[in-house]
Amino acid sequence: MVTNTDKKNLSGPTEQKSDGNILALLFSILRSWKTILFFGLLGLIIGVLYSRYETTIYQSSALIHIEASSKGVSALGSGISELIPSDGSAAQTEAQLIQSRMVIKPVIDLLHLSVRLNDPNVDAIDKIRTNNIHTQNNTPDGVMLETESGQVEVSQFNVSKDYLDKSFTLVRSDSGFTLSNGFDSFQGQFNELIRFRGENGTIEINVNDLPASDYPISITKQSLQNTTNAVVGALTVAEVGTTGILALSMIGPDQDQITRILREIVVSYVGQNNSRGSEETTKTLEFMETQIPVIKQNLEESEAAFNQFRTENNSIDVNQEASLLVAENARIDNQLSELRLKKADLTTYYTEEHPLVIQINDQIAQLQSRIQVIDSRVEELPEIQREFLQLSEDVGINREIYLSMLKNYQQLQIAKAGQIGFARIIDTPISTYRAIAPKKSLIILLSLLTGLLLGVMAVLLKNMIRSVVKDPERLEAKTGVPVIATVPRSPLLTRLNKNSKTKARLLANADNHSLSYEAIKSLRTHLMFSMPKDSRTGQRAKVILITGESPGVGKSFISANLSEVFAQLDKKVLIMDADMRLGELHNVFNMDQDNGLADYFQKDSHTLVDIVHPTSMDNVDFIPRGKQPHNPASLLSSDKFDTLMIELNAHYDYIVIDSPPVLAASDAIILSRHADKVLMVTRYDDSIEGQLVYAIKQMNKANVEVDGIVLNDVKQGLMSKYSYNYSYAYGDNQ
Repeated sequence: MVTNTDKKNLSGPTEQKSDGNILALLFSILRSWKTILFFGLLGLIIGVLYSRYETTIYQSSALIHIEASSKGVSALGSGISELIPSDGSAAQTEAQLIQSRMVIKPVIDLLHLSVRLNDPNVDAIDKIRTNNIHTQNNTPDGVMLETESGQVEVSQFNVSKDYLDKSFTLVRSDSGFTLSNGFDSFQGQFNELIRFRGENGTIEINVNDLPASDYPISITKQSLQNTTNAVVGALTVAEVGTTGILALSMIGPDQDQITRILREIVVSYVGQNNSRGSEETTKTLEFMETQIPVIKQNLEESEAAFNQFRTENNSIDVNQEASLLVAENARIDNQLSELRLKKADLTTYYTEEHPLVIQINDQIAQLQSRIQVIDSRVEELPEIQREFLQLSEDVGINREIYLSMLKNYQQLQIAKAGQIGFARIIDTPISTYRAIAPKKSLIILLSLLTGLLLGVMAVLLKNMIRSVVKDPERLEAKTGVPVIATVPRSPLLTRLNKNSKTKARLLANADNHSLSYEAIKSLRTHLMFSMPKDSRTGQRAKVILITGESPGVGKSFISANLSEVFAQLDKKVLIMDADMRLGELHNVFNMDQDNGLADYFQKDSHTLVDIVHPTSMDNVDFIPRGKQPHNPASLLSSDKFDTLMIELNAHYDYIVIDSPPVLAASDAIILSRHADKVLMVTRYDDSIEGQLVYAIKQMNKANVEVDGIVLNDVKQGLMSKYSYNYSYAYGDNQ
């Protein structure tokens, strides 16, 4: 049975491995801090340049209150106002009207917004250098633009439709100016409205000023649609909640310019709103002016007929019942007249099927029914009384209609005199001179963060694509070969080797108190105790073959320093540069490459004594590579090399052979048959894992067993999980 403790122990390695992978990933990112910093600085530079290149944008704003408005004809009496429901103007509808050509076009015409001036001499470098560019200034007097060579001022520019949205070039000349478009060229004088005739139509222009000679200026007459789109694109109109208040805002690169344009838009809208508000009253007054003379004539005719009847019949007085009927009939006729007037006015807005019109028709029908009843009662009166009643009734009705019409007419005139629109300006546009874009600090910060993020992504992508040697445990698991030594980087020796004029140095001479030197000694100890006890028959020396998977891993560095530490044991050591192609060991010992291994094969006169050279170190001899041969692998496979190794084994305790890389040549496989130990050197955070694994497989296929891996140039520091992070070293640090 597995206890909880056992379960914890079983899950522990998995958790540790996961934590180790995360830490390894983190360390790999931190180790590449230079790459990340480079991308961060690159992003920072791009952000700064972009923030300087991007045009500065300002904003101007205004507030308009849309009040409730009446549709109709309140001056005609309270009854009609009650019949027509109140319907406030929708703010959203007014927002669309503000952005319509009806409102925008007068502003375009007033400020000459369709005329566009541009300085083609200003490029992206100039924008970044100055961090600001001049923009055109539109006023009722014309269009102006500041340049480095002077001011451009054009008070009028009109073209035929075929020239709309086509660019022209203005240049100052000795006698005035030249206007051209690549096909036509015209000459003109300043401060004069000049009319030109081109291939595609007429051009009218009045130029007041231009920069110095040979400084071209582009001028374009935009179409109404494009200009409106440009203005509306910079204009925003939105209702504030449901308050009926419209917030207008305009953005642009010139604070004074956008404030001026927005102010004119507000004035244009409010002016048209006022005109719309008085339009209905004006139409009603015009209708009344046509009806008053007709009603007055009807009144005069009815009075004349009534007076004549009284004269002929000596003023007959009707009884009380007749008087009541006459009064009621007059009142009903007056109501009918008012309803007909209301209906006439309503039908100017609505059809006969509208509920209000139907309602008035029903009331008229009821009143007409009552009149029929009264008429039947009147018919029962004597004929003279009926005629008297009829005439007096006509006079009363006409008089009431005439007086009511005059009263309403005067009221409408008074209302029109004080009538205003339902749009009220709350806040007029003002210039704040506060830039709203670009947000330079935010852009720079985001650019820096983006650069750092790209740097991290680049490092991760590099690690995914190019899996470098870092983790000894991972190497052992992939290759099946133990990592027998990790040699840290020597900072002092690295600094010395950066000078191209400085000869390569051994650790014993340059940095003999470093951890790197101690690691070489540890490697020596491992090799001493792992060497086979029974050497080959007739051989006395222990042969150590040092190779690598590719050039530049530091195998010569390991070979030279390992030879030196073996010599400290009072052992005779020979180091052989078996890389007859590109060997560089002679530089480490400050010797010449001639009279070396390759020469031993090529010339019979070269004996063992000729190719073995003593070094400045006690007990260490050196065989350089010699002059480069044409067939190094064949020479190493020859019997002469076997004889050479037998002779060398008789004179030395240790022979260290520095061979070519496995993936570059087959020399290492050939030399391995003379070796007691085969070591594979690889460079930390530089060598490719796949190449190392493949190199060992190639050795194994040739029945060559690699005894150990030496991980060279391990960088020290907290960012490296498997580095030597010691703050001390054995021995004297002075």
